[in-house]
Amino acid sequence: MSFVFAPPPTVSIPVVGQQDRFPVHRIYCVGRNYEEHAREMGFTGREPPFFFMKPADAVVVADAGQTARVPYPTLTTNLHHEIELVVAIGKGGSNIQAADAHQHIYGYAVGLDMTRRDLQNDMKKQGRPWCIGKAFDHSAPIGPITPAAQVPGIAQAEISLQVNGQDRQHSHVSKLIWNITETIEQLSAAWTLQPGDLIFTGTPEGVAAVVRGDVLAGSVDGLQAIRVELI
Repeated sequence: MSFVFAPPPTVSIPVVGQQDRFPVHRIYCVGRNYEEHAREMGFTGREPPFFFMKPADAVVVADAGQTARVPYPTLTTNLHHEIELVVAIGKGGSNIQAADAHQHIYGYAVGLDMTRRDLQNDMKKQGRPWCIGKAFDHSAPIGPITPAAQVPGIAQAEISLQVNGQDRQHSHVSKLIWNITETIEQLSAAWTLQPGDLIFTGTPEGVAAVVRGDVLAGSVDGLQAIRVELI
C-alpha cells in the first residue's frame, strides 16, 4: 500500500518494566468528576458523566526522572493545570458492565489535562463546542504506564500536583464521583473502546493558572510521577 505522503509515526507511551510501548488510539476525558472540583466550577451533585476528547498526538511523554518541556499554547492568557489518573485500555469492547471493567484495563498513568480556560469559557457562553479549549497541541502530558496488576490499590490512591514546589491540587482517587469501572461502563455505551484508548478520569479541586517557566510535578500513589516545565 502506498500513501500520498508518509503517515505520521504511532503515538506511544513507555510501560514500566518493559521494552514494548503502549500505542495510543484515542484519548477520552471525563468532565467534572470530583465533587469539590465540580463545586469550584459552579456545579453540584452527581450529574450524569460527560466526556470530551483529545487527539492522540496531544500526548507529551514525561519519562520517569525527566522533565518534559511543554510549549505554552497560542491564543490563551489563562492556561490551567488539571492533574488526573489515566486509565489505559488493553482490551476493547462495547457496553462493558462495571463488574467486568477491570478485565479491560491494561494499566494506569499520571496525566495532565491542560486547558485553555479562557477559550473554553468563551465557547461555553456561546453554546459552542469547546474543543479549542481542551484538544490543542501538547495538551495531554502523561507519564509511563504501570500495568494494573502492580497497583491493586489504585482506587484508594492519593493524587496531587505541585507547581514550583507549592501544593496546588490534592485528593484521593476514592473521591471520584463516577469511579473507574463506572466510567468505563458509561463510556463504552457511547463508543466501542479499543486497545490503546486512554481515559483521563477527571481532576480534583485546586485547578489554577500557570505561566511560562512554571514547573508542574504530578503524582498518584503507586505510579511514576511526572514533571513538566512550561516554555
